[in-house]
Amino acid sequence: MRIIGSTSMFTRYFFHLNRKIVLISILTGLLTAFAVGGFQFWLEQEKRITRYDALLDGVSSWFSAYLGEIRATAEALQPLTLSDCHDVVSELTSRAAFSMNVRAFLLVKGQNAICSSATGVMNVPMKDLVPDIDLNKATDMVILPGTPMMPDKPAMALWFRSPLLDDRGVFASLNINLTPYMMYSSEQPDLTGIAIGINDRAISTFTTGLIDLANFNQRPFRTVQVNGSPLTLYLYAERWRQEDLQFAALLGATVGMLIALLSAYMLYTRLRPGKEILTAIKREQFYVVYQPVVNAKSLKVSGVEVLMRWKHPTAGEIPPDAFIHFAEAQQLIIPLTLHLFRLIARDAPVLKTLLPEGSKLGINIAPGHLHAESFADDIHAFSRSLPQHHFSIVLEITERDMLRYTEVTKLFEWLRTEGYEIAIDDFGTGHSALIYLERFTLDYLKIDRGFVNAIGTETVTSPVLDAVLMLAKRLNMLTVAEGVETPEQARWLREHGVHFMQGYYFSRPMTLEQFVNWQVPSFDALV
Repeated sequence: MRIIGSTSMFTRYFFHLNRKIVLISILTGLLTAFAVGGFQFWLEQEKRITRYDALLDGVSSWFSAYLGEIRATAEALQPLTLSDCHDVVSELTSRAAFSMNVRAFLLVKGQNAICSSATGVMNVPMKDLVPDIDLNKATDMVILPGTPMMPDKPAMALWFRSPLLDDRGVFASLNINLTPYMMYSSEQPDLTGIAIGINDRAISTFTTGLIDLANFNQRPFRTVQVNGSPLTLYLYAERWRQEDLQFAALLGATVGMLIALLSAYMLYTRLRPGKEILTAIKREQFYVVYQPVVNAKSLKVSGVEVLMRWKHPTAGEIPPDAFIHFAEAQQLIIPLTLHLFRLIARDAPVLKTLLPEGSKLGINIAPGHLHAESFADDIHAFSRSLPQHHFSIVLEITERDMLRYTEVTKLFEWLRTEGYEIAIDDFGTGHSALIYLERFTLDYLKIDRGFVNAIGTETVTSPVLDAVLMLAKRLNMLTVAEGVETPEQARWLREHGVHFMQGYYFSRPMTLEQFVNWQVPSFDALV
């Protein structure tokens, strides 16, 4: 969210200040200028060291914990080396699918890989797959320039020998993604990059391929060894440069002036966090769009997902993820959701003429609203505002925040008793999806478009969809596939028992006016 200001705005406030506030603001600015200028020489260096050490400690701790999880998973897979690949490949695939950043698990017998979570039965010498791995060690780790299925993307390879049988073990290939640290480095002008290496081979933010540390032309600013592994983290940054008095004076004057203006501005302006959202609600800048949901068997529209949009008068269309996250951070998700309820209720009489009786209205509900004391009254009031006995409300729960088990269990039971249905939205993209399925009784599982896009591709993601559908079937949950864009995807989903579908292949999200004029397309290509 950007807050746009100008010199004229500050000038307008400045000339309306009384003498006392002016003196306080000027004094604050002068004190700040002297403080910043006087401590710049040593404070910045201390901040840099602290910042980079914290970054490296955090990354190191994460890698240490992550490798520990991979080790635990590999230990759990060791008994599978005693079985035939046909009997254990589904378990192997499931483990890989639900293990973060794992490309593939391989079962090794003798010197050969005999079973892969990605490709199934195989019989390939390990020296051909990973020449540098040492199968004689209890554990070994190397960095690879690529793997057979992803030859151009570096990976980390781990070997875990069976503690009982020396000729057997589990091999894992992992994705190493340094993109978050590239984003961090872009915000720090003197931080140039980060690398993770074993011996002289490393993955870095400098190139998409591997780098040779022995011949690399940059010297690391800080390094740290990851506990319990041969991994070393390297942080690259510009060397400290002593700033002269002119720079310190300029910096102090600039910061002092900004602090003086900010002090005056805050004293005379009652700014509230989230003011933009409250203003947008008041000025009717939010609107709703409806995306049809199609019954996979009958190919008829069975309901809609209701989505909120924001058209800012100067910034244009604001991405939903941006303003929803902002509203949650500012604890404004409840008034925003209540506004959504009002917008839907306003459209409901027209919607009733467009959708058959019993149609589903899928509405996103944030965990923060679910836990609010007013939620039961809010959802009841919303239900009463709709045409009686025409729509069925489906509450789509997002995974951005964890649900509190003891509170939500009773709430879900109450919702189901009252006739509301519950869906877990964008399944597989959040940290809590499996926990939700384990703890709560849910009606719908909405499959994220990322899994739908993998249909017909040979990627690590592609086998996950089969596992998700099997899981939903065992839990007696209805499935909704999001992001369906091609007839091939729609046919595959129908053949594999998905109950409902939505996406651009059927229709983009539409305003009420567009929905009124929408002609339901023919889906004969799917029959």
